[in-house]
Amino acid sequence: MAQEQTPDQYRAQRIENRRKLAELGYAPYGKAFPRTGNLAEVRAGFEEGKAASVAGRIMTKRRMGKLMFIHLNDGTDAFQVLLKRDVLGEETYNAAKLLDLGDFIGVHGTLFTTQAGEKTVEVAEWQLLSKAIRQPPEKWHGLQDTEERYRRRYLDLMSNPESRARFDKRHKIILGIRNYLTSKGFIEVETPIMQGQAGGAAAKPFVTHHNALDREMVLRIAPELYLKRLIVGGFDKVFELGKDFRNEGIDRTHNPEFTVLEVYEAYGDRTSMKNIIEGLLPYLCDTVLGTRQVPYGENGEIINFEPPYREVTQQDLIKEKMGEDWFELDYETARARAAAAGLELVEEITDMVTLSHEVYDKMIEGTLRQPTFVTRIPKQYVPLAKACPDDPSLVDVFEFVVAGKELCPGYTEQNDPEAQRAAFANQVEADAEPTDQDFVEALEYGMPPTGGLGLGIDRLVMFMTGADCIRDVILFPQMKSEK
Repeated sequence: MAQEQTPDQYRAQRIENRRKLAELGYAPYGKAFPRTGNLAEVRAGFEEGKAASVAGRIMTKRRMGKLMFIHLNDGTDAFQVLLKRDVLGEETYNAAKLLDLGDFIGVHGTLFTTQAGEKTVEVAEWQLLSKAIRQPPEKWHGLQDTEERYRRRYLDLMSNPESRARFDKRHKIILGIRNYLTSKGFIEVETPIMQGQAGGAAAKPFVTHHNALDREMVLRIAPELYLKRLIVGGFDKVFELGKDFRNEGIDRTHNPEFTVLEVYEAYGDRTSMKNIIEGLLPYLCDTVLGTRQVPYGENGEIINFEPPYREVTQQDLIKEKMGEDWFELDYETARARAAAAGLELVEEITDMVTLSHEVYDKMIEGTLRQPTFVTRIPKQYVPLAKACPDDPSLVDVFEFVVAGKELCPGYTEQNDPEAQRAAFANQVEADAEPTDQDFVEALEYGMPPTGGLGLGIDRLVMFMTGADCIRDVILFPQMKSEK
């Protein structure tokens, strides 16, 4: 049995093949190649005897006497091409023997169907477009090492069709979001990614230095405060699709650099944001997935995105779990009941509001599998939202939960400058970022009643593609340095 070559030996052999091809007049990194269309288009427009010019990466190659069968892939499809020695001539055919898996070639020829029923290009001429000098992973059986898939995404994309399909679907989801919101009269805007201070959320920012201005800057943790400035300025309906950055942990649903959609509508509120979610998600299901019954997770749990979605207050959920009298209990009694129910308590929990939030966060949210709007949240957890008219201790917001994870908050936005200044002051006391005085000043010029939402695109793509790790839906996720 012949001994398997090492990666260095494969590379050396490929370099030698490159040298030989160059001597035969085949430039190893060729010029542009005009195509009839991509391989999917050629397949769709297939006609017997039709001339075709196609190109792609060599996926497989096998010789049968005077015939050589090659499968090309250009990312849209795989297609067979056939090289015949009698057609190409001895020299051109023999040169093709020096081609390796992973090389890019272009061919001119004629479409026909083999006796086995496979659509094929019979090659009249071929060109070398790019010589690969490294062996492709697993001989095209797929890159299986998860760490390698994330670190060298190009290998994952070239060898795992399901990965390429997932990112194609991500593109369609983002395009669909833009199409839907634009059709509803929203305009897309861009706000600063590098900012003088972090705002719009409670998170630790990445810090940098602007040399020309000689000042500390941060990468934004949210675009919210700039988008609201646009509402003050007279834009009625705006959205932004872009990157946020938070210098915090990495896990299966968090990446320090992530993509967010934020939407703001003047003269709206929480309910107008709810209407957007109940319109947008079915639209994406219909146009991208073709179904509103979406399988999710390893067990294929079906998430039903057919609206309307359940709406329930956080207090009612807590009472369902902990008893109708929960909010009438004194703190010590409630703490004992929570411990008896299995909640792991920490010293930082010292009051009823925090305890109730912990009950929801640790014991309830994960059980909300179908799309659910959880409303009326304690104000200290959402400092940029407006209070509920009947209870100033709560804010008029929703947390939209799917498969046990928050996908999107929606607010009736705070437009009272004094209330906003007080909320910022409370954040400062909690070691958050200092008050954004310019934003408060903008509110003093008047902001109409406004609804706003923030939708995590990466998590949305996870739900819609069945991925259970955020790294599977980000092309180049943050990774630890290789040792």
